[in-house]
Amino acid sequence: MRDTFKALFRAVALVLVSPALLSFAVRARLLGRDRALEGSTQMLARLPGVSGQYLRRAFLGHALAHCHPTATICFGTLFSQTAARIDEHVYVGANCHLGRVHIRRDVLIGSGVHVTSGRHTHGIDDPTLPVREQEGNRSLVTIGEGVWIGSAAVVMADVGANSVVGAGSVVTKPLPSGVIAAGVPARVIRLRQAADAPGVVNA
Repeated sequence: MRDTFKALFRAVALVLVSPALLSFAVRARLLGRDRALEGSTQMLARLPGVSGQYLRRAFLGHALAHCHPTATICFGTLFSQTAARIDEHVYVGANCHLGRVHIRRDVLIGSGVHVTSGRHTHGIDDPTLPVREQEGNRSLVTIGEGVWIGSAAVVMADVGANSVVGAGSVVTKPLPSGVIAAGVPARVIRLRQAADAPGVVNA
């Protein structure tokens, strides 16, 4: 019965966001898909409660490369890249900012987390030019299955499966699977499991 109600709410949510999807399609032709996405998610981010979550998910399921129906995207969260992928049972807390990222299943992301489109979104090599005029290089950041990222962290590189990133940490280099990392820049503190446990990569 619960699954039936959820399916019904998803269908209603899709109908309600149809004008937003139409607006997105028009603006995407004029401005490009990524710029159009930013404006749409800014509007939808302000919708509160569970109803807001259903409406955001309905929109993102058609605007992003992938957004699974079981994902939860909380109030205030913005997306800047349509290449983003959100897998099953992902939870994204309030007021996050997500770029070109693949968030794999069962990931928990705390409030205020910023996942950039890699470490080189802006070029800085030529000191004679303003940074805004230099070409950057966006890349896909992958957050592995079962990861927990604490509030206000900044993630610029891949995080291996089943790892934990401490609140306020800044991930500048890839982290292995099955570790706890924290700090600025983030460093591995310890393994989550015994060193000889299967599937765990030593730091």
